[in-house]
Amino acid sequence: MDEPQPRYLNAAVTGTTDLSPRTMLDRLLALELARGRERTSYHAARTLDLDLILYGDLRLNEPGLVVPHPHFREREFVLAPLAEIASDWIDPVRGVSVGELLRQEKTGLPR
Repeated sequence: MDEPQPRYLNAAVTGTTDLSPRTMLDRLLALELARGRERTSYHAARTLDLDLILYGDLRLNEPGLVVPHPHFREREFVLAPLAEIASDWIDPVRGVSVGELLRQEKTGLPR
């Protein structure tokens, strides 16, 4: 069962890196840990939650790392801040832009 979540802030960041997706995820998880994140359960309230959503047009599915993030298309709280800075980015799985994914999510249109 989901634990109650306190109010939180969602944001998105874009950038370039020479890091591999796995190394990038490891660094994100290390930042969470350094800032006091404890993973007591899957749906526990988060003090900090850093996710690797997209990595260019890469599609990757390996233990502990799926890129694009498998649920970002259904989460307006992810799509909205991402669309503010990268609405024209194309989801390499669906072939549509982040802006279009947000519009579909907001209107309940089929994906």
